[in-house]
Amino acid sequence: MADTSVSIQCPNCGAPLAFSPGKEKVVCEYCGTEFDVKAIEELYAKKEEMAAAAHRAKEARWDTAQAGSQWTEEEEKTLRALTCPTCGAQIVCDENTMATECVYCGNPTLVPSRFEGMLKPDFIIPFKKTKEEAVAALKEFYKGKFLLPKEFTAQNRIEAVQPMYVPFWLFDSRVKAEGLFRTENDMVYNTENAVITETSIYRCSRKGTMEFHRIPVDGSKKMDDTFMESIEPFDYSALVPFQSAYLTGFLADKYDVTAEDAAPRADRRMAKSAMMVLEDTVTGYMRCTPEDEVFEKEEGSVSYAMAPVWILTTRYKEKSYTFLMNGQTGKVAGTLPYDRPKSYCIFGAVTAVFAPAFYFLAQSIFG
Repeated sequence: MADTSVSIQCPNCGAPLAFSPGKEKVVCEYCGTEFDVKAIEELYAKKEEMAAAAHRAKEARWDTAQAGSQWTEEEEKTLRALTCPTCGAQIVCDENTMATECVYCGNPTLVPSRFEGMLKPDFIIPFKKTKEEAVAALKEFYKGKFLLPKEFTAQNRIEAVQPMYVPFWLFDSRVKAEGLFRTENDMVYNTENAVITETSIYRCSRKGTMEFHRIPVDGSKKMDDTFMESIEPFDYSALVPFQSAYLTGFLADKYDVTAEDAAPRADRRMAKSAMMVLEDTVTGYMRCTPEDEVFEKEEGSVSYAMAPVWILTTRYKEKSYTFLMNGQTGKVAGTLPYDRPKSYCIFGAVTAVFAPAFYFLAQSIFG
């Protein structure tokens, strides 16, 4: 049985509380704050209730059985899988599409493998951005980067940028959220000998019901979550029912994160958003700190979708650098190397220019 109990501590400082027989109150042994017994019982009864609700929420499971569907035999015949022997990525494409290199590590050798173990997506966001637009965005991404090594741009194959559909699990849910917040206001006043700051501490409770639609979690371990979140959001109103024709001429990453494995991340994203909404309603205080939270799914569904991304990975000095562009909106993200010798030269030049000024300034101040 899960432990959903909470320890009795001072709400203000966290130190142990002790009952004071003479005062008929509960007293903090550290800060000396006194509390009515009834008030403490109500506070911690609420905490116990929230702890139990949090445990129930943690045990709740998404219904992932309806996400995705099976391919028909005709559809499977038109698809093939390619495996990268270096990083293990599995890329899917139609039989007429050529993949010249691995989109994740840049390895030029891809091994044909049997197409299997991949659900058919429910939805897809078709590409809107062309290769010409992706190339132009990549050139703009390089522009003005003074510390970018010349060898990197010289050997960078800008034209090798590839279009790929990235697998996503989309989570829809109606949720109940509740939060307890510690809030504070300060009052400052002067005495003859000191400035006194008096802090008033309050407890605020907020709860509400919210609906979340199409919370995305990418289904690829190879795709960096930070990169994907950097090029979000996608316009999910543009989702259309999946058809194999959308894959013609494009690559698709085979998911290796199941809907069940993606669910905890969806929970965290929704819980964080829900608590931000609740916290925004706590106004009139100088400080507000979340203390306890409960996030419960009342109902929910999961669907499997593909999102468009232009991607180029370049190996430079034994390290991979990746450029991504949202294939729908054009938003970009990526990593670039920098020229260490050039950075040292710039630092030396700046030091040489400003060192005399600092010297004369110090002389004028300190004599």
